[in-house]
Amino acid sequence: MSSDKFPEIKTKLPGPRAKEVIERDGRFISKSYTRSYPMVAKKGTGAVVEDVDGNRFLDFTAGIAVCATGHSHPEVVSAVKKQAEALIHMSGTDFYYEPQVDLAEKMNEIAPISGECKSFFGNSGAEAIEAAMKLARYYTRRPIYIAFYGAFHGRTFGALSLTASKSVQRKFFSPLLPSVVHSPYAYCYRCPFGKEVKSCDLECVKFLEDYIFEKEVPPEEVAAIVVEPIQGEGGYIVPPDKFIKRLHQIAKKYGILFVSDEVQAGMGRTGKMFAIEHFGVEPDIITVAKGIASGMPLGIMVSRREIMDAWVPGSHASTFGGNPVSCAAALATIKLLKEKYIENAAKVGGYILEELTKMKDRHRLIGDVRGKGLMIAVEMVKDKETKEKAPEERNKVVYKAFEKGLLVLACGPNGLRFSPPLVVDKEQAERALSIFEEALTEVEKG
Repeated sequence: MSSDKFPEIKTKLPGPRAKEVIERDGRFISKSYTRSYPMVAKKGTGAVVEDVDGNRFLDFTAGIAVCATGHSHPEVVSAVKKQAEALIHMSGTDFYYEPQVDLAEKMNEIAPISGECKSFFGNSGAEAIEAAMKLARYYTRRPIYIAFYGAFHGRTFGALSLTASKSVQRKFFSPLLPSVVHSPYAYCYRCPFGKEVKSCDLECVKFLEDYIFEKEVPPEEVAAIVVEPIQGEGGYIVPPDKFIKRLHQIAKKYGILFVSDEVQAGMGRTGKMFAIEHFGVEPDIITVAKGIASGMPLGIMVSRREIMDAWVPGSHASTFGGNPVSCAAALATIKLLKEKYIENAAKVGGYILEELTKMKDRHRLIGDVRGKGLMIAVEMVKDKETKEKAPEERNKVVYKAFEKGLLVLACGPNGLRFSPPLVVDKEQAERALSIFEEALTEVEKG
């Protein structure tokens, strides 16, 4: 068993070189970035990252669910090198090149949408969402969007208007789009309507139909329902199947486009290529980014052909979106995901979820464990009966895990997410769980 696939901490964290980099960062880089702990990455392989002082970490963040095939997968690196040597940029807005067409064909093949699909290429998840918002308006000629509390769709003005994850993300940026209405998401663990999970009758969906559509906006003026099939930053919230199905039924009833935001949950992370596949419904539009190109910047909005064909040249474009190198990385990524890593995500993710569920019985701070595939959250609470949130304790566990060689991130007000590269193996998962439990025990002891 190779030792370089496991953590090794050689210095006090942050190390001397890391301190130098962080000091320079503080002088010259925007303070708007959120940094959870002083980890200064230098290189990575698979599910392991090494910092500038030679400390080695198990990366259970995957660069915020981006490095689907792990860090610097040799097949992805080879595809990037080969394409970069031939053509780095020509702008798909004004010219044609084969890698973009190849990727569009591949997206048509894998998208869980019947009939032919077309793709629009951007650089990020936020750009994919912006494209979906514009296309939905153009196609329907309707002005309004429905989004959900806890949602994170991006930070550009349109995407931010849909986002309702943390108020700090919107603070001082108003006015945002006035035509976005938020509805409760299916947060069954802590139902905003006071219902127990066993007696849940989709009050959150009833609120949309019986209150929002009756008193606030006419459904005939809604262009799109934009939803994360599994909420990401909002807390890795997995809704019941009937929640997504009922939303889809409502969309079909009123001629509203159903947009599945797969930016974090897509590309194999949940054990299926797209998270919406767990719920048995077909979206009209899908947005992907993060894991699509294993670290290269790329966002794609995919829709049914008849929807995408509604707009005309000049309606929307992107200078860098879908550049040849990112397309090459995406094609290599999709091939690897289909061949082995989606299956691995389901297998190893199932093991992690099972072990964390057992851990819940041993630890007072764990109030809930949930997820699908390698998109898993542990929710921290002060009291399991009252379900009082424990964000400070969560933050301490995250930091202690870092000090022991495990990289994890927060999600939601009091959740901690496990989102490793899809290449992670069972031995690495065992080590990560051991480190997490050590950190958790130390925090519980105070």
